[in-house]
Amino acid sequence: MALTAWLPSRAQTEPNLTQYFQAPSFLNPAEAGATDLLRLRAGSRLQWLGIDGAPRDFMVAADIPFAVFGRRWGGGATMFQESIGLYKTFSINGQLSARQKIGKGYMTVGVQFGYLEQTFRGSEVDIPDEDDFHDANDEAIPTFDVAGNHFDLGIGLGYVHKWFTVGLSCTHLMAPKIKMQREGSQGSGSSDEQYFEFQFKRNLYFIASSNIPIKNTLFEVLPSVMVRSDLEGVQADITARVRWKKFLTAGLGYRTNDAVSVLLEGEFKGIRLGYSYDYSTSAIMRASSGSHEVWLGYSLKLNFGEKNRNKHKSIRVM
Repeated sequence: MALTAWLPSRAQTEPNLTQYFQAPSFLNPAEAGATDLLRLRAGSRLQWLGIDGAPRDFMVAADIPFAVFGRRWGGGATMFQESIGLYKTFSINGQLSARQKIGKGYMTVGVQFGYLEQTFRGSEVDIPDEDDFHDANDEAIPTFDVAGNHFDLGIGLGYVHKWFTVGLSCTHLMAPKIKMQREGSQGSGSSDEQYFEFQFKRNLYFIASSNIPIKNTLFEVLPSVMVRSDLEGVQADITARVRWKKFLTAGLGYRTNDAVSVLLEGEFKGIRLGYSYDYSTSAIMRASSGSHEVWLGYSLKLNFGEKNRNKHKSIRVM
């Protein structure tokens, strides 16, 4: 008879992105194709350096607008991989969005659907004899590697204006519960196979940003905020950046009850490189030298005008 048990703890299933504005479609499918740009982004985050098993994240996002039957749509794709402790999370998603002009801006609605995989390296579990909180013989803790996968779904809503954008989204909409079993045994049909379950929480995101030109200067102020909730707690990122000649950007950020950040970015001919450093404001800083995050991206302007609706330069000759 199969045994069902909860894994001993939950991994961090959503990354703590300091540069959440780098790839808007990564957190909100309504942002896919919301601009006239083909956007390609890749990011990596090394969290809490100096602590064994701390989160290591890698993200990729791409989106493009397109026109069908006279209506604007957007398509996108994202990939996410995280390692934290003995857990590993992998997801890959497709996105589709539609937009409608409202007032001086555009309302966008998007859906995201994809594949979600979770693994736990139970073969590397090591519980010291003097551990007062865990029992080495606890059947709820696997002593072998387990893995499972599930369908995943997300939705989003946004409004894009010349001077600002706002968006609301939900990831892991169905709160998928992954049934994990020994790697290599999937489909074996054994009646005595041991199963474990891992549930992903729904996460709600509210993101707002703006660009405010400073009159008679070459500078712009770029304030933004992200509020995230898993319906049990709330965390906010508040960021203030200044951009010079649409080329160099610098700023500061604050994540509630977690960290302060320094951000730098450069952009030239559609290529951008962003870096941020987080200094923890919690007790974890006693064991860590901080967190680093790097993003690399490319953007290409597409022409959706009436005279040249689908005409644009090739990337190969840029």
